[in-house]
Amino acid sequence: MKASSHHLSRTMAILVFFSLLITACGNDSNANNSTNSTSGNKSSSPVTVHLGYFPNITHAVALVGVARGTFAQALGNDTLDASKTFNAGPALMEALSAGDIDIGYVGPNPAINTYVKSHGDALRIIAGASSGGASFIVRPGANIKTASDLKGKKLATPQKGGTQDIALRHYLQANNLKTSEQGGDVQILPTDNANILNEFKQGQIDGAWVPEPWASRLVNEAQGTIFLDERTIWPDNKFITTVVVARKDFLDQHPDVVQKFLQAHVETVQYINQNLPDAEKVANTQLKKLTGKALSSKAIDGSFKRLDITYDPLATTLFKSADNAYALGFLGHSKPDLSNIFSLDILNNVLSSKGLQKVAAS
Repeated sequence: MKASSHHLSRTMAILVFFSLLITACGNDSNANNSTNSTSGNKSSSPVTVHLGYFPNITHAVALVGVARGTFAQALGNDTLDASKTFNAGPALMEALSAGDIDIGYVGPNPAINTYVKSHGDALRIIAGASSGGASFIVRPGANIKTASDLKGKKLATPQKGGTQDIALRHYLQANNLKTSEQGGDVQILPTDNANILNEFKQGQIDGAWVPEPWASRLVNEAQGTIFLDERTIWPDNKFITTVVVARKDFLDQHPDVVQKFLQAHVETVQYINQNLPDAEKVANTQLKKLTGKALSSKAIDGSFKRLDITYDPLATTLFKSADNAYALGFLGHSKPDLSNIFSLDILNNVLSSKGLQKVAAS
C-alpha cells in the first residue's frame, strides 16, 4: 500500500512538472508573439510629418503642394501637419531643433547656421525649392541711387541671420560700408515682413532686402523702387533662395516617408513650371488662407517673374552663401566643414524614377 501510494505521488509530481513546463512554454510563446506583434505595429504605425514653411512666394512649392493635397496624397497612410508657418528662417530652425518640425522649407543661411551650431546633428538639406525671388527695394524719398547713398540710412530685413539679412550685410561689406553694430552708420533693423511694408509706407525705413511677394508689394503698394534684383549679382542669375531640410533624426528613422514627401515635392515643382497661371492662383488662395489677404494679380505676377521654381539645391551657390556668412562673423572663428550638409540620395532616386537628371551636392 505504501509502495502504491509512493508511486502515485511520483506520478502526480511528474504530471504537475510537465503541466508547469507546458504552461511556461506557452507563456513564452505568447510573450514572443506579443513582442512580435508590438514590434510589427510599431514599424507599420502611421507617421505624422510636421511641415514648416513661410507664407511667401519663394515657398511656392509648399504653398501649392499643401493646397492641392499633393503631399497628403503621396504620404498615403502617413499624415501631414502643415499648420505651422513662420516669418523667417531662424524661427523655423528653432522649431526644427526642438523637434516640432520634421521637414521644412527655409533659406540656405539659417539651415547652414543650424547645421554648424549642432555640429551636423540637427538637419540635412534634401532638395532645393526656389532660386531668385529676393530684391533690395528703396523708398523714393530716401534718395538712394548708388551704394554710397546708403550711408546714414535705416534698412530692414526679415530677421537677423536670415538669408536676406546675410545678403544685405554682404552687399554693404562689398561696398566698404559698415553697419551701426560695426561702428558704421548704416542701421539694419530685423523686422517682420508685414511690418516692413507698414514702416516703408510710413517712411520709418529707407529700404529693405526682402523675398517675394514682399518685394513686389513694396513696389506696388508703397511706390518702392528696385535698387537691386539679387539675381544680377550671381552667375547665370541663379542662386538658391529656398531649400528643403529634414531633421536628421527623422530622416534616419523614416527614409521611406521622406521619399514619399520628395516624390510629391518634385511633382509639385513640375506642376508649377508646367501650369504657371493655375499655380499662381493656387498659391494665392493658400496665401489668403494663411494671412487673410490675397495678393493683387500684379504682385503675384511680379513675384513669379523674379523667381525660378526648382528642386535643384544649387549647391555651389549655397556654399558661396556660407562663405559670405562666415566673412560676416556668423559661423564662428574657423571656417565650418559643410561636406555632409546635403543628403540628396533620396531626391536623386526620385528623379531617376522619373527619368530626370540627378542633382549634385557640390
